[in-house]
Amino acid sequence: MALARYENRNPWSQFHQEVNRMLGENSSVVTSDWVPVVDIKEEKDRFVLHADLPGVDRDNIDITMEGGVISIRGERKLEDVAEGGEYKRVERAHGTFYRRFALPDEADPEGINARCNQGVLEVVIPKRQSVQPRRIEVGG
Repeated sequence: MALARYENRNPWSQFHQEVNRMLGENSSVVTSDWVPVVDIKEEKDRFVLHADLPGVDRDNIDITMEGGVISIRGERKLEDVAEGGEYKRVERAHGTFYRRFALPDEADPEGINARCNQGVLEVVIPKRQSVQPRRIEVGG
């Protein structure tokens, strides 16, 4: 039986594939083979980002913050098939992924930390101490 690849009918996935096809290999634009789902929540003193990355080794995850934009990129490799075996169906995405998120000015890039547990990446971005407004007297 031949290998059958599941075609994701997600419009964003199709859009990314079309952009990849049009730009080709010589482009400086960062593209993805798949897009992990992400939740971002705001708490009183921090932002917390959760990304579903099952099967991605933490050594294959790169997180950067520059100019108020946090970028997460990495790769999930296709598992090797044991000798004598073959896939009958492939639905899980593999290859490179890339996500970027603009953060508010109050995000503190110096205090960011990340951990990966059971296929879920957690990135904690603390908020800077807010500066309280100060009333200024006008002299005469």
